[in-house]
Amino acid sequence: MDKVVITIARQYGSGGRTIGEMLAENIKVHYYDKELLKLASEESGINERLFVNADEKVKFAHLLKVVKNVYTGQLIPPESDDFVSDDNLFNYQAKVIKQLAEEESCVIVGRCADYVLKDYENVLSVFIHAPKDYCLEQAAKKVSMSPRELERYIARTDKRRAEYYKYHTGREWTDARNYDLCLDSSKLGFERCVEEIKAYLKVRFRT
Repeated sequence: MDKVVITIARQYGSGGRTIGEMLAENIKVHYYDKELLKLASEESGINERLFVNADEKVKFAHLLKVVKNVYTGQLIPPESDDFVSDDNLFNYQAKVIKQLAEEESCVIVGRCADYVLKDYENVLSVFIHAPKDYCLEQAAKKVSMSPRELERYIARTDKRRAEYYKYHTGREWTDARNYDLCLDSSKLGFERCVEEIKAYLKVRFRT
């Protein structure tokens, strides 16, 4: 298979972003994270700041029990009042993700990429997780907060990501059935996680 895309969903502090960067460098492909917001802005003509403000967040999350907007691939036209809605911002990010999957091999982190590309044969979806203590330890290396503040920050961040995923996919973010491969970074370490993903790629796609 010529083009292979690895999507990575990750708990905060599990090292998923770092693992994605290491993997992309190792297999010599592009790594996409925040750059997706810029690409979606360029594709839509919508100010990038709006994408940043809506990034992996759902407004009025208390309504999630009764409201979902599961992604179907449709774009809202510019003449609509909802053209710059959070839903349409997601739609344009998804359009860019699909374009990347069709054009090149790459690593994509977050933004429900596993769901957006669920019907693509050239995609390997990965979920990186770890116990709370390990996530706290790793996050403390990058964020200057007290242990209590950091624990709350991690919990809020993961809750936000779970709500964002549920809203746009109708699925539970931490459900292993959503992914091809789930890895505990506390048991493997970052380098071995990269090696495990590469091994899976070799078996699955014979790369």
